[in-house]
Order: sequence, then structure tokens, then C-alpha cells
Amino acid sequence: MREIQIFDTTLRDGEQSPGVNLNTNEKLEIASQLERLGVHVMEAGFPAASVGDFEAVKAIANAVKNTTVAALSRSVTKDIDRAWEAVKYAVNPRIHVFIATSSIHMQHKLQKSPEQVLEIAKEMVRYTKKYVSDVQWSAEDAGRSDIEYLKRIIEAVINEGATVINVPDTVGYLMPEEYGELIRRLKTEIPNSHKARFSGHCHNDLGLAVANSLAGIRNGLDQVEGTINGIGERAGNAAIEEIAMALHTRKELYQAKTTLDLSQISRTSQLVSRLTGMMVPRNKAVVGANAFAHESGIHQDGMLKDKSTYEIMTPETIGLKKSSLVLGKHSGRHAFRDKLQDLGFVLSEDLINKAFEQFKELADKKKEVTDADISAIVEEEAITSPQEKYHLDYFQISSGNSTIPTATVRLRTEAGVTQEEAACGDGPINAIYNTIDRLSGEPLALTDYRIRSVSGGTDALGEVFVRVQQGEISVNGRGMSTDILEASVKAYINALNRMIVKKGEMDNGNDSSREDSSCTL
Repeated sequence: MREIQIFDTTLRDGEQSPGVNLNTNEKLEIASQLERLGVHVMEAGFPAASVGDFEAVKAIANAVKNTTVAALSRSVTKDIDRAWEAVKYAVNPRIHVFIATSSIHMQHKLQKSPEQVLEIAKEMVRYTKKYVSDVQWSAEDAGRSDIEYLKRIIEAVINEGATVINVPDTVGYLMPEEYGELIRRLKTEIPNSHKARFSGHCHNDLGLAVANSLAGIRNGLDQVEGTINGIGERAGNAAIEEIAMALHTRKELYQAKTTLDLSQISRTSQLVSRLTGMMVPRNKAVVGANAFAHESGIHQDGMLKDKSTYEIMTPETIGLKKSSLVLGKHSGRHAFRDKLQDLGFVLSEDLINKAFEQFKELADKKKEVTDADISAIVEEEAITSPQEKYHLDYFQISSGNSTIPTATVRLRTEAGVTQEEAACGDGPINAIYNTIDRLSGEPLALTDYRIRSVSGGTDALGEVFVRVQQGEISVNGRGMSTDILEASVKAYINALNRMIVKKGEMDNGNDSSREDSSCTL
């Protein structure tokens, strides 16, 4: 079977999802998991966009050893220089340079003629080759480009040394039969097409990103690009987990495979969802909570007789368990360690100890601790938080339908000093947040507040996600607890600490906010 290389752009295109802003530690955590998943290439970011992006790409390039690390660049020499400075530390570096080729983009965005764009593309590939041998070149908005012009410019950049040619359906415009035919013609009609790998990058504006990617594979793509959970600009990108499982499930049809460790799919999906704050819909293919759930009596009867009646793939394939082994407050450290191994976690002794303490606290509050609870605890502990100026000591709420909601909160600073304050609000959470604003002297505007249940039952572990803003700066915060008010407090304090770190970085000239760089593919 042909081997299809997987190019993951979760850390670049995925982070361009509105409302997503990952810090370097979070990007490193995702990069490590992508390496475990076995993606062939990870696009770590767009170094020219900001200092924060540059530092994140540089850190990932230093950390990742078994995966090609790519950096995105516009067709501008200063961008390419910046990309190289960030990615040169990688064992296998790649620079991904792009320029628009559709008449719409060339006329209205670039304001250049097709001949000018052709010359720029050739010159920038030549320029990039002086840094790396592995150069990926992309024709932005290829899906709406004139095919004869597209053939000319691709032939030219291959002659200049481009090793990978990416054909993006940037705005998700094409139908599968159109995209497949485009790939077929490019590969068969360009004389030197055999000298480069062809890649597909499809967007999901019409819900066809995965279908288009698969049509491209059937017509000769050697590489497909996408993101975990399909996140990205507008309606997102092709979901990598869906492409991988489609090839695995229908291998006889496609005669193609990936080298991904499919058992890491579920963990990767959960991690990306948790860190980006973008919840996976329950009915999402492959990784949604309902993907392997059966409620209908007819379906249940069929499943009991033969699982293949209603399941075309197994939960074990993507790293899920058929049944849940429940741990409780009487379980010891050895049983907890065995459970972690059973769930596929490889942790340091220090992280195991921290996670065990969190587990014991949760077990005192819940009758049953599920696999989902344990996974959430471990993933929360495994992610290094930003430097914390404030820690929660305690909080108390007075609220009711005939009482003005009032909150008392005591915070402890990193120096060990305690501060206590009280405030009122429109509701208990508003009162808590008003109190924290008074204590910190850093009033935050709450722009998003979401709750999700990590597990089931009335004593479920709940997770709160908040997004706050101060001036032009926006940050996210997360908190978990069986008490949703406590989770709300933790999420807000987490966001407050992130805001303080972000402001400090900006004061030091390390502004990780993005400039308008036209970096969508």
C-alpha cells in the first residue's frame, strides 16, 4: 500500500481559530503528543507573526526529535529568514513558503500580475533553498486558480528545488470530484511532477474538507494536511483523525495507509480540546462522546449479538476502553499507577504523585472516579501553568432568590501574603469575580464562560473555561472541580495569572499578539 504522510497544522492553522491563543508550554505539550501520535510533519507556527510565535517554534524545534518540524513563511525574504532562525534547531527542519495564485487574490490582495507572482515564487524558493533542502511551496487559493497558470507556476518552483507542492482549497470551495480531478491533472500534466511530493490542504467551509482530502489521495496525493479535531480558520480544516480512520477502515478501497499510532487519537483529541477551549461536539466523528455510544434498543440488541452490526471500527483502535474500571477513595498508589499505565499515560514520578493527590481529593467527593476523571486530572497536572502570582486560599458565597449575592475570597500571593476581600454581584459567579478583581487590582472583562462535564453523574467532575480581556489583551483560563463554583473561581484565577504574565511579556517587548500577515492557506 502507498504510505500517505500526515502534515499536522494544529499549532499553526489550528491556533488561528477565533478565540484560541496557546502559550509556549501548551504548544510544547501538544507537540509532544503529536510526536507520540506519529505525524510525519508538524507545522509549529508562523515565526514572523510575533515574538511569541517565534519562541514557540524555536522551543518545539529543539524538543521534537522524531518528526519534521515546519515553519510557515510568506514569500518575503525577512519572513523566510525569521522562519529559518526558529526552525534551524530541528533535527528535520522544513520551511513552508506560500503565495496566492488565484486571479481574485492576485488582483485584490497582492495587487500583482500573474507574471510578477510567478517570478516571486521562483525567487523565494531559490532563497529558501539556501537554508533548507526540504522546501514546501503552497499555491494559496489553488482551488479557484486557473489550472494552466497553476501548472506553469508549479513546474517552475519544482525546477527551483521545491520538494513538496501543496494544493490548498483555501476557502473550501471545491467538490470532491473537482478536487480529485485537479490533483490528477496536476500530477499527470506537469512534466516534472515526479520530482516532488504533492500535498492537499482542504478547508471545511462546505463540510467537505475530509471528503476532498480523500478524493485527493485517490488521485495521487502523497501528503495530506489537517488539524486535530478539525479546528482552524472559519469552519476549520480537514480532521486528521477522520482521514486516518477512513484510510484504516477502508484500506481495500484506498490501497493507502498512514503510519500514525491510532491508539493515541483519543488522547490527542482530548488534549487539544482542553488546551484550546474548543469542545468536541458529542456527535463528532471518531472522537465525539457519542461515536461509540448506542442507545436504541434495536442497536443494543445488535451490539450484544455481534458488535460489527453497528460498529465499523472499534473504540480500542483509537485508544478508548470498552468498559470502565472504577477507582475509589480506598484505592492505593499501586492501583492508581496500574490504571495510568492501562490508560496509556507515561509520566514522571513527580507527576504521578501530584496526580495521585488530586485523585484522592476527588475520590473523597465522588462515589466513583471514572477513566475520564483520571485522564482529566493527569492532563491538567501534566501541563505546566504560567507563573502564578495568586493562589486560592478559600472562598465563601452567600446567595439566594431573596438575597443579594455576596462573595468572600482570600488569595495568597507567590510571596505567601494573604489578602481577603468581599463584593456583591448579579449572581454568585459575578460576585466572586468582582471580589477577585478588587483583590488583584486587575479588573478583567469576561468575554466567554463555558462549563462542561468531564464525566457523568450528579457528582461529575466539572471543567470551566473562561476568556477574559483587559484592553487589547485576551487570555483563556481553566479550572476543574466537582463544585462548579470552585471550578469557576479556579478558572478566573488561572486567567488572571495568565493576564499578568502576558502583560509582563508585552512590557518586555515579547508581544505574542499576531499581526495581519495573510497567513491563511
